[in-house]
Order: sequence, then C-alpha cells, then structure tokens
Amino acid sequence: MQILTTDGGFDIVLDGRLILRHRIDAPCLFVGHGDARMDMYRGNFDIEDYVVERTPLAHAVVVGSEIGFSAASGQKTRLSLQVSGDDQNGAIAFRSEDGALNRIWIRIATEQGEHVWGGGEQMSYFDMRGRRFPLWTSEPGVGRDKTMEITFKADVSGKSGGDYWNTNYPQPTYLSSRRYALHVETTAYSAFDFRRGDFHEIEVWAIPERIEFTARPSFVSLVEAMSERFGRQPPLPEWVYNGAIIGLKDGARSFERLEAIVAAGAKVSGLWCEDWIGLRHTTFGARLFWDWKANDDRYPNLRGRIAELEERDIRFLGYVNPYLAVDGSLFPEAEAAGYFAKDENGKTALVDFGEFDCGVVDFTNSDAAAWFAERVIGKNMLDFGLSGWMADFGEYLPIDVKLSNGIDAKLMHNAWPTLWAEVNARAVASRGKTGEALFFMRAGFTGVQKHCPLLWGGDQSVDFTRHDGLVTVISGALSSGLLGNAYHHSDIGGYTSLFGNVRTAELIMRWAEMGAFTPVMRTHEGNRPRDNLQIDEDPQVLAHFARMTRVYVHLSPYLKSLVAEASTRGLPVQRPLFLHFEQDPRTYAIQDAYLYGSDLLVAPVWQAGKSEWSLYLPEGAEWVHVWSDRTFRGGQDVTVPAPFGEPPVFHRTVSEFAELFAGLRTL
Repeated sequence: MQILTTDGGFDIVLDGRLILRHRIDAPCLFVGHGDARMDMYRGNFDIEDYVVERTPLAHAVVVGSEIGFSAASGQKTRLSLQVSGDDQNGAIAFRSEDGALNRIWIRIATEQGEHVWGGGEQMSYFDMRGRRFPLWTSEPGVGRDKTMEITFKADVSGKSGGDYWNTNYPQPTYLSSRRYALHVETTAYSAFDFRRGDFHEIEVWAIPERIEFTARPSFVSLVEAMSERFGRQPPLPEWVYNGAIIGLKDGARSFERLEAIVAAGAKVSGLWCEDWIGLRHTTFGARLFWDWKANDDRYPNLRGRIAELEERDIRFLGYVNPYLAVDGSLFPEAEAAGYFAKDENGKTALVDFGEFDCGVVDFTNSDAAAWFAERVIGKNMLDFGLSGWMADFGEYLPIDVKLSNGIDAKLMHNAWPTLWAEVNARAVASRGKTGEALFFMRAGFTGVQKHCPLLWGGDQSVDFTRHDGLVTVISGALSSGLLGNAYHHSDIGGYTSLFGNVRTAELIMRWAEMGAFTPVMRTHEGNRPRDNLQIDEDPQVLAHFARMTRVYVHLSPYLKSLVAEASTRGLPVQRPLFLHFEQDPRTYAIQDAYLYGSDLLVAPVWQAGKSEWSLYLPEGAEWVHVWSDRTFRGGQDVTVPAPFGEPPVFHRTVSEFAELFAGLRTL
C-alpha cells in the first residue's frame, strides 16, 4: 500500500491498483452522525436512518503513513487513518478524534466495466454492481420481490416480504474484477453502494476498526487468500458420500418412509428429523418444540433406532437453535444460572417467535456458551447418537437486549451467527468429532467460515421465482463461496409454502437435479408438509429422485477431490465460471450456472415448462455434453435437450475424470 501525494490530495495504491483518490473538490471521506430507527418483528427488520450530519472531510494532511482529515484547513482533525501493508495486503485503520461521530462514508475508486461479487450470501444478484446492499443479518423474506403478490401479502401479514438485499448471511467483504478484495472489519450495520460509475461508497454506522485490502494476480489466488483470511472448513464426513440426507418430520413413521425410499433405489447417507424434539402447532404450520432433547412420545426408542441405522452406515440428524422455549425443561435451568440476555429491567428477555416465547441464551457470557455446548449439544445430541443437525437461526438477536459483555446489541447483532457457529463447533470438537459430525447453518457473518462446516441456502419459496426460488440458491453458493465458504447446499423442493403457493412435481425433480451436483444432497418436507408434495408420494418423483442420488454417489470420487482442494487451498466446490476462465469477460455476470470444481459445468433448469435449455460455454476449453456425448467448442451459446433426469451438465474434454463423467450416461 502506497500513499502518493498530489497537489490538493493523495492517492492510495495497492500493487498498481488505485484504491482511494482524494482531492479537495472530490473528497473520499465523509463523517457525521445518524439517529437510526430499528424495528424487529420475528427476525424481519424495518430500518431507517435520520442523518443528522454528513460532512465531507475535504482537507487531508499526510504525515508518513498517517492521514489526518478535517473539514477545512485550520479546523480540528476529526478522523485519522493509518495506512499499512505491502504490495499484496494492505489495511487502513481508523481513529476517531471526535466522540460524536457514529457514521462514516468512504469512497473507493472504480473503473468502467468493473464487476463486484461477495457481500456474504447474496441470493438475488451475484454481480452487485449497480445496486446498494445493506449488510444486516435477518430473515431473507418471502418472495423477496416487491412487485409480486406473495411478497405484498407477506409484508401485510407479518412484515416478512423482504427485498433483494435481505439475507441471513451478510458480510462486509467484496471481490472486484480488478483482482482485489475489500473487507470492512466491523459488526455495525453497513452498506455497500455500487450504483455510481466513478466510485463505490461504503457506509458504516460506527467507526470501523479497519478496512483490509487484498490484491492477487488471479481470481483463484484471490479466493485462496480469502479462505486463508476467514478460515477453512474441515473435510466433509465420509458418510456423506453414501447418498442423500432424507429430511422427514413424521415421528416414528419417518423410519418406515425411509425404508420405502431406500427400496425405490435411492442411495441414502442420513435420516434428518427436525421433529426429534417434538412439535407444536401454530397458524404458520407445524413448529418444532424448542427444548433440545429427544421426545420419547414422538420418537420411541430413538437411541436404539439411531444405532440400527448406523450399523447400515445411515446417520441420524436433528435440529437445534440458540433459543429455549419458556415451557421447556431447559429454560428454568438456564434462567437459574443467569444464562439469558436481559431486558431493560434486568430480567430475562423474552422473544415472541410466533405464538410462543423464548429466552435468548447469551453467548457473550462464556459460561452460558460453554453450558449450551456441553449440556445441550454435547450431552443431549452428540452423546445421544446424532451425527449432525441443522443449527438454525442466529440472525434473531433482538437489538434491545442487554448482554453480558456490555456491548450494545445493535453492534452484536451481526456478530451473533458467528458466536452461534462457534458454540456448535466447540461441542463437536469436545467429542473429537470435527470432520465426522456435520451441522449446517443459514445465518452467517465475518468469521463464520472458521466454525461452520456447511452452509444451506435458507428458506426458499417452493417455486421457480426469480428472487426466492430455485435459482437463488446458485447465487448464494457462488457469492458465499468466494469468501471462504467451500460447501453449500439447499432444501430440495424449497421450504416456504404460504398463501396457496405449493410444490409441483416438476419443481422437486428440477431441484433434485441441481442437488446431485452440490456437496451435500438433502431433502426437506417444508413448513407445511401436508399441503405439499413429498418425494415419496409420487412414483415418478421418487424414481427420478432415486436416480439423482445414484448420480451423486457416482460422482463421489470427483467430489472427494474437490473436498481435498477445499481443505488445502480453500477453493469452493461450486465456483463461478470466471474463476477458471478469467480471460472470458462474458462469464463475469453469469449467476444461473456454475463450475462444479474446475472440470464440470452445471446449468440447472430453473424455469418451469422447459424441455431444452440454453447456456453459455466459456471460451478456452472444449466441452462434452455428458448425456449425449456431443462436443462443443467454448465461447458460444448452446441449446441442449433437458428432459427430466438430464440437467444441462458438461465436462471438459481434457479431464482426469473424463471416464467417470462418461459413466453418468449408464446410470
């Protein structure tokens, strides 16, 4: 990182890339004060800022590696920057000279035609250029498109419609097509604004610790650096490669249904029963009973059934989240020990989660975190025989609670998913099961990579819609994968069914096709199982699903090689096309296709009623359509047949796995 002074300003350059340009008449830094209004309703937030002051800091004084900013010459310095780093890694540290400041806006230099990706897990737009992205962990919303009726109804009924930027997993980090990455080290509410052609503006509702910059000569090396910075996941457990994880929440009958699915020829690695802890019924649908221990009435002799499955190398998975229902057995135990976050009166804060109240376990209290890891996950889950679970929520920390560490909950809200991931990882490590037990999360923030072994895409609608359907999972996998999250998957068939929106057989089959080409293949019954088609309720759907599980297992030698790459280099299993074809600018904005490793290209059918599919093949390779064995040159648009069971998948002509890929035609 170099500071190059000029008449009336300075430039900051990283390995030849202009990062900041400051001139008196075009300042790069603004500071001020804001008064935010934040309202939370069941994980959905209505946020509005009243900007009291936004002042350009036009005057800058450079002394060595430090820059002092003031509004004008002769006025008091309000903010100082300390610049450090070499030609590959740099940082700008912030020091406030004015205690009243709680807002900062900084403008990053850009170039015409630049692309930017990242922002955590972005579901609507992979290339973020041209839009503004608030970065605040929340429910993603239903429909996520303000022009749709379903989003309107969700907004009216529960303030839960969402928009394109809403995500369970935001992160103030982006990668640029100029081959550098920027990360803001803060947990405060922030926003990336990529709408201007001459600069990117970063807004933070606090003075951040620092902004980090990473430059590398290629996209691959840049992604490797991101993974090294934020942490790498352990390898996937060996048992995962045996097939799909079947999600059923039908009490003891789940075992009978599993046997029917296996009898239909499906390859199965696990049975996942969210309802292992029992159910309660609400107007939203059947909800789980949030008291984290086996429910003997719903699952008699569960420990024995788990052992029987494991003898067949089929694992049992459950569910947990970081809250305790007031009518459960664990709540009084935690309350007596003082493990809950408090309200303004110093009493246990209760949160309405939709017709039942819960306490928030305070993970800033080291004793509370240790108790949850050992008492709940260690003893009640791992020692009981569970091999994995959905570690749900994490984005629900209320912004008005009082925490043990004394930090404002508004500043801890974004950090909460990472603390939650750490609790789960600690429990797994305490039993020596890192890399063997598998938990998966939807919520995240900076640092979650180090603790969470697997992401899932959250609660997509059970449809093909552009902003909340099947296709959003691809964007989520690609954006999060660039930031060090190697493994991503989703609920086959989607999850959210509201206002008469229900699954079709076509949707399940297309989703299963995509799932076969992801690190983990897992089904979900959805929030309203009785209203929605399940994989074992239609012979055609079940036969198709069974075949796709065989595709997944057939590819396991290739997937294992990708897991090894993820462990040693940090490369994600699902990759944007530009990662290996950076010389082809047409790949930079593609978000509905991905590379599965470097040798397979997958373009899932994400629209209804399609029997053929068009896609772009990157320039720089020849491609073989796996189902027809036809060879295509890269650098062109192609259209191929896409009947059920033959999703558009291509492999490079030159690949050590070419014979394995050719074997897909015989399944």
